[in-house]
Amino acid sequence: MNPAAGPELRDIHLPASPAWWPPAPGWWLLALALLVVLVFALRACWRFERRRRWRARVRAELERIATAHAREADAQRLSIALSNLLRRASRLLAPHAAALHGEAWLDFLDARLPPSEAKAAPFRHGPGRALLDAPYRRADDPAATAVDGDALIALARRWLAHALRAEAAHA
Repeated sequence: MNPAAGPELRDIHLPASPAWWPPAPGWWLLALALLVVLVFALRACWRFERRRRWRARVRAELERIATAHAREADAQRLSIALSNLLRRASRLLAPHAAALHGEAWLDFLDARLPPSEAKAAPFRHGPGRALLDAPYRRADDPAATAVDGDALIALARRWLAHALRAEAAHA
């Protein structure tokens, strides 16, 4: 043994690199937060798309009704179809609207028009009044055929445009 050489020493060893698995608790929390955000974003996108498709179907249904009326002017069939469409559309805005009848139904429709137009009450005092009694008149009754179909379609179109825009803003 050679005392001048000294003990045999080894070089400094660095500790092993940390493993990538399992991650630190902060990464787990970040992953959980991202997952929650992703779920909420997907849910919001799904709801938005569902409402957008519903609004498109309502508009398409109105155009189908207008086309059918242009092809065959049947005021009774027109008023029935528009009344049903407006009732289905109003159910999304206010669930209680499906149960409204008579003047209360017309007041509800007038209240959902733009304020400048709602003052004239076109449903209560204008062409929209046909939604109350035209569906129940006999086909040979002159009052049933006196319905201004074009004005009624235009009124329904304005109502739906305003109501669907308002519904989209609240969604």
